[in-house]
Amino acid sequence: MAAMPEAPWHEFHAEAHVLSGHLQRPVEQKIERHAPVALKDRKGGHLTRFTEDVNIEGLVSFRRGSTRVSGSQSVKNDPKNHGWVTVATSILEGLNVFEVFTADRIVSQVATDHPLENGHYPHVTFLGSHFDNLRVNGVPLTMKLNLGICGERPKGDKSYLTDPGFLKCAKEQAERVVKTSGLPKDLQTEYSNRLAAINNLTKDIDKSRERKITCSIVKNIDNLDAIPIPGIQAVGHVLIIPHFGTVSLGEVEVSDVYYEGSAKPSNYFELMMVKIDMGCVGHGKVKGPSAGSNGQGFP
Repeated sequence: MAAMPEAPWHEFHAEAHVLSGHLQRPVEQKIERHAPVALKDRKGGHLTRFTEDVNIEGLVSFRRGSTRVSGSQSVKNDPKNHGWVTVATSILEGLNVFEVFTADRIVSQVATDHPLENGHYPHVTFLGSHFDNLRVNGVPLTMKLNLGICGERPKGDKSYLTDPGFLKCAKEQAERVVKTSGLPKDLQTEYSNRLAAINNLTKDIDKSRERKITCSIVKNIDNLDAIPIPGIQAVGHVLIIPHFGTVSLGEVEVSDVYYEGSAKPSNYFELMMVKIDMGCVGHGKVKGPSAGSNGQGFP
């Protein structure tokens, strides 16, 4: 008697946290991940965490943070386009970093949908991600977002890291930073390395198991003239603030991940809405809110 085919199932993967980092000056203190939550199983479900009134030596603080992750099967009867839905969300309210960088509310949200048929690689959306009243030195920033930076799910159930359209968008963002004169040396090096990684993927010469590239849902920042800080710059999604450091907004890391039992990788998407690298009035790194999502279907 022939064996019955194995029923399809899905391993959900989602993670989120509100804030993390490491202060070095004027005090030495690691900022552990606040409100971390993770979903890594077949059952799916819905998990949440909350935290309130966090104050790190009066230097970095936030009023409230919340995270949630969920995994479930889509109710849409469309197995070629829908199947297993995973959502990760992180919300940070009342952020204050050294009185220079503040925000009322920041939301990072990533959702993936793996079709039931030929759904090794998912659809991805960052719908819901946004900044509310993001300010530098008390002045609100205005910016344009591109929540479709990753484009449509590549045809033929292929990795986003092989998709020409997505690689082109990521390359244009990295080139814009690299070609800007007068950047801090470490920032120039970081983006030169990013551009080299994208070029290697475009030429299909990167065969490693840890391929990844970084882009941003932020297209540009519009109103620097209103901020009374001499020498402040914006290059795409990157703010360069003299006597403070650099702030990267809305960064998306797309990586290859290998799950147990699978011979080929799947894509993992992590959205880090704020990444601050300080080096003057204070020294250290602060980042968040962060949300990441993916999954793996079997057989």
